[in-house]
Amino acid sequence: MDIASFIGANGAGECPRSTPDAEAMKLTPCVDAAQDANAAVSSSCCTQVKRVGQNPTCLCAVMLSNTAKSFGVKPEVAITIPQRCNLADRPIGYECGAYTLP
Repeated sequence: MDIASFIGANGAGECPRSTPDAEAMKLTPCVDAAQDANAAVSSSCCTQVKRVGQNPTCLCAVMLSNTAKSFGVKPEVAITIPQRCNLADRPIGYECGAYTLP
C-alpha cells in the first residue's frame, strides 16, 4: 500500500496539482511498509514519499484518504515511513489527524 493513503479524510484542496486519492495511487510501492512496521521500505517508496512529503498537508491527506484506507494502510504505521526512509527534511511533530510524524 502506500503510505500517504491512509484512513479516509476529505482531502479536498490539500494537494496543489492533484487529489489525495490520485496521489495515494502513486504511493503503491509503500503498501507493504504502510501495513507492517517491520517491512522494508523500498527506495521507490521513499522517492515518492519525499516528493509528496514536500507538502505535509498533502501527505497527511493522502495517508487519510479513502484510497489508502481501501489498500488496508494502517495510519499508525504509515506515519512512520518518512522516518524509516531517513528523510532529514520530514516535518517532525506535524499533526495528521490523531497521528504525529516522528
